[in-house]
Amino acid sequence: MDITRSSPAPLRVVAVPPEPEPADLTALTEPADLTALPQPAPDRPSTAAAPTAVPEERRRSRPRDLLALVRPGQWVKNLAVVPLALLDTHPWGAADLLRTGWAILGFTFASAVVYVVNDLADRERDRLHPVKRHRPIASGRVSPAAATVLAGLLALSLTGWAVAGPAWQWWPTALYLALSLAYSQGLKHVPLVDAFIVATGFVLRLLQGALLIGGRLSEWLALCVFSLCLMLSLGKRRHEMTAAGRAHRPALRGYTVAFLDHLVVLVAVLTAVSYVLYLRDDAALAAGASFVILLSAPCAVFGLARYLQLLLVEEGGGNPVHVLFRDRATLVNAGLWAVLVALALLTHPSG
Repeated sequence: MDITRSSPAPLRVVAVPPEPEPADLTALTEPADLTALPQPAPDRPSTAAAPTAVPEERRRSRPRDLLALVRPGQWVKNLAVVPLALLDTHPWGAADLLRTGWAILGFTFASAVVYVVNDLADRERDRLHPVKRHRPIASGRVSPAAATVLAGLLALSLTGWAVAGPAWQWWPTALYLALSLAYSQGLKHVPLVDAFIVATGFVLRLLQGALLIGGRLSEWLALCVFSLCLMLSLGKRRHEMTAAGRAHRPALRGYTVAFLDHLVVLVAVLTAVSYVLYLRDDAALAAGASFVILLSAPCAVFGLARYLQLLLVEEGGGNPVHVLFRDRATLVNAGLWAVLVALALLTHPSG
């Protein structure tokens, strides 16, 4: 009853507030409801109408969210790795290109299954991550039941792909799927093992392409792909550790920033050495164009150095796909490398 503490004259106003408002004290904290205090009834219909509007909006956006769940932006990994098997198969024929496309399709189905299952398993942990909390399942835009149905449909599509293709030549994709599911169910929490499984998946992509094409797979090329992908995987973990800490990924407890810095540089050196040895010993494109193809070695070293600069100096590089398509220096370097490979193709004796 101290409302009149500033001026004693308005003591007459004290007789006005005997309105029974104790039940509406919680509404006084929201200024927008002050005008509605004499009419408490309209508040309840408004709160009841809100839940019905949200599901309709989510229902309209669900196809887009389901597409985001399978991460089409990550399919570039299949487009970049599987066709590398063509480097040692020259000249190319239409059948080789079709088989390469078939291998890409199979790995697209398999990787989509893995993405959905992984997001299902990690939805609680992803909600703690500043970026991953926006994923469809973690944000609640896609329900776990809908994601499970999608994973089942993708698994059926993958089975159809395996049955329609050459007999028993799908085993690299099957091994990739088994490793990835084991990764999602627990191996991703084991330090070092998590990164090595991711890198092995890319070698299996390369092997699937070579198997369907019927070409020879260079050991140096396989080692180069493995070490490159291991470097990117370790770099991603370093970026996550500096950006979000260790809480959202248990495997990060087995790493330190200094340890990852040493590992990333070590694996980058292995990548450069294995690439040069591949060019010298096994590259079919080097026949008749050894000087041109060896010029691609500085491009490879520059690409590695630029990634290390983004990761260690600029504290970026967490998403290698974004680095490839958004960093101008990397784009120019990749374009120059592609030109050198194209020149080697044009000057190849059987081209």
